[in-house]
Amino acid sequence: MEKDGREERGKMTAEKTRKMLKDEGVEVTLEQAGMILEFLRKLANMAVSNYLKRKDEKNSRPIRESEYR
Repeated sequence: MEKDGREERGKMTAEKTRKMLKDEGVEVTLEQAGMILEFLRKLANMAVSNYLKRKDEKNSRPIRESEYR
């Protein structure tokens, strides 16, 4: 896991992730913690994208009403 040098306040890092997991009794390497964090970020991005897509679909109205919609 590479560091990009941009430590933002409140941003999760592999080190913080590893410590949180250790506090819960899960031992992982720093590399594994980074991979877990990367996966969770991707999952969060997909969830937000899906939510926004659904929100846009609810606000749109169909061109023609049908019994299937």
